[in-house]
This record gives sequence, structure tokens and C-alpha cells, in this order.
Amino acid sequence: MALYKYLSETFRNKESLKRLIRERLIQWRKDSAITRIEHPSNLISARRLGYRAKPGFVLVRVRVKRGGKRRPDITGGRRSAHSSQRLVLSKNYQWMAEERVAKAYPNLEVLNSYKAAKDGIYYWFEVVLVDPEHPAVKNDDKINWICRPANRKRVFKGLTSAGKKSRGIIYKGKGTEKIRPSIRANKGRAK
Repeated sequence: MALYKYLSETFRNKESLKRLIRERLIQWRKDSAITRIEHPSNLISARRLGYRAKPGFVLVRVRVKRGGKRRPDITGGRRSAHSSQRLVLSKNYQWMAEERVAKAYPNLEVLNSYKAAKDGIYYWFEVVLVDPEHPAVKNDDKINWICRPANRKRVFKGLTSAGKKSRGIIYKGKGTEKIRPSIRANKGRAK
């Protein structure tokens, strides 16, 4: 087996990584919420999403607090049945994490991200960023599409994988007629 086959087998078997993940989380909780890192914790996921170990590519680990989706308790004046309805966020945690990183690194574009870990309080995501002004990126035919003006601030337009998933546009066909071009554009349109 080649190196990537061994790596994919290792990451598939979570039991063998439990101790390593526990040790990592102890350190990650002490780090700041947005931390630049040298190497991905999961090389398979990072490379699948476009990361390359070359100039112009930056990796950042971001921590997002979980929860906060419950409506606060109401005090008096209403039926108790309605006291704790679920609030559904319009964005998933991963998209929120990508946006926070984009604000911290305004000269870089978010390419993609993947989940690194989670515990009872936090999610950790590793975000792949690209410098669109770097000569190595501009001269690379596989990635220089990100240099076009249409891809500026792409994470805030919901053009990353996490953004598209949250907007519901990774799906096609029957049942998705009112998703494109956007949910707001289809508001009030008959079924």
C-alpha cells in the first residue's frame, strides 16, 4: 500500500486515534480561537479539498462554540408548550467558521474547510486559504481561477462547499425548484 492508503486506513479507524485526538484537544483548547498552522492534522481531507504544500497556500484552525440554537425561556404570558422552541440557524457551523477566518485574513480567499475535531463545547475546523496575488498561485492553471474578480470574498457569497450545503444548492432535480437562484428570490412564488 502507498502512503495515502495507509493514512486513509488510519483515519477511518477512530479507535486507534482516540488518545492522539484527546491530547490534541487539550492543547487546542488553550490556543486562540483562530490559529495559523503549518501542517494539516488530516492530510487526506486537506488535499482532497485543494490544499497543496506550496507557496500561496495557508492553513488555519478555527474554533467555534457549539449550541445556542435554543430559544431563551420566556417569562409569563404564553403557553408553556411554546417556551423552548428550536431555532434553526440559517448557516451551519462550518460556514460560520470560514467567515470568521476570512475576516481575520482579509487578503486571502477561503478555498475550503473540513472538520478537525469536536467535543462537548466546541467544533474545530481547518480552513484552506489561498493568496490570489501570489505568483505561484497566478501561474498554476489548476488554482488560478480563484484570482478572478468574481471569486472575491467568495465565502461571504456562500460559494464554498459548506456555504453551498447550507444554502441547499448541492442538490439537483425534483424538490429543489425553489432553491435556485436563492431561497429569497423564490419567496412568495407559487408551488
